[in-house]
Amino acid sequence: MPRIARAVRSARGQAPTSGRHEGLVIALARGLDLLRAFGPGGERLGNAELARRTGLPRATVSRLTDTLVRLGYLRHDPGAEKYALGPGVLMLGYGYLATTGVVELARPLMQALAEETGCGVALGIADRHQMVYLEVCQADGPLLMRLERGARLPIARSAMGRAWLAGLVDVDRRRALRRLEAHYGAEWTGIEPRLRAAFDDYREHGWCASEGEWEAGISAVAAPVGLGTATESMAVNCGGASRSMPRRALERSYGPRVRELATAIAAAIEAAPAREGAKKKPESTAHR
Repeated sequence: MPRIARAVRSARGQAPTSGRHEGLVIALARGLDLLRAFGPGGERLGNAELARRTGLPRATVSRLTDTLVRLGYLRHDPGAEKYALGPGVLMLGYGYLATTGVVELARPLMQALAEETGCGVALGIADRHQMVYLEVCQADGPLLMRLERGARLPIARSAMGRAWLAGLVDVDRRRALRRLEAHYGAEWTGIEPRLRAAFDDYREHGWCASEGEWEAGISAVAAPVGLGTATESMAVNCGGASRSMPRRALERSYGPRVRELATAIAAAIEAAPAREGAKKKPESTAHR
């Protein structure tokens, strides 16, 4: 597993569709890039939009979509000439979640915080320059985040992404920041100072915040849930309407609660029976 994780981290740091990389199967990397182009909520895309999102030639996209339809990873609507994710992708996702067991352990703890605060609470993992929601818990209240499993948030502008970065060991954080700088280009000069401020918050409080930066009118706090490596580490957030979550409330209430939640999730993982094939227990990077 560590060798596979290193290979994935290396591949994520480069554009897999260009150049030659030892041991990297370009056709497979392109196919996976194409699957990543689909957003949550049953999004349907045509070959032209897929080509735009992936940067691949239309002819290559056409061959890939045909292959992925045949294998069950995409569904094709011939009338609209559009594609949607197929059941094969769903089974891969279920397989991943079943292997980790993390969601099952985290869900009751997340739901308890959602009901205590009336906020939305989510657990996510990094994928390139975005965080992907693995689980979302909601309660009836004014602070709900209308997002669901599979939703994607920018690492650099979201509380969850900032917390994920803050919880990494130095070498992994530097690598992740280099990837983000390459992704954002000229925008990075405006993004980096906010990230540094978020890291200061983490060092002082054990959580990171985003106040209307990812989406206007939405605030959130988040803390990292470390599982040993950058590819396994996660983060958990708590968020809702900014008008109900002023900075003082983030500092006095929501921040400490989400930090405690991250610590509780890490403790539950450490206390759980070892997963089949696991080499060692996960290590927590939660703020102490």
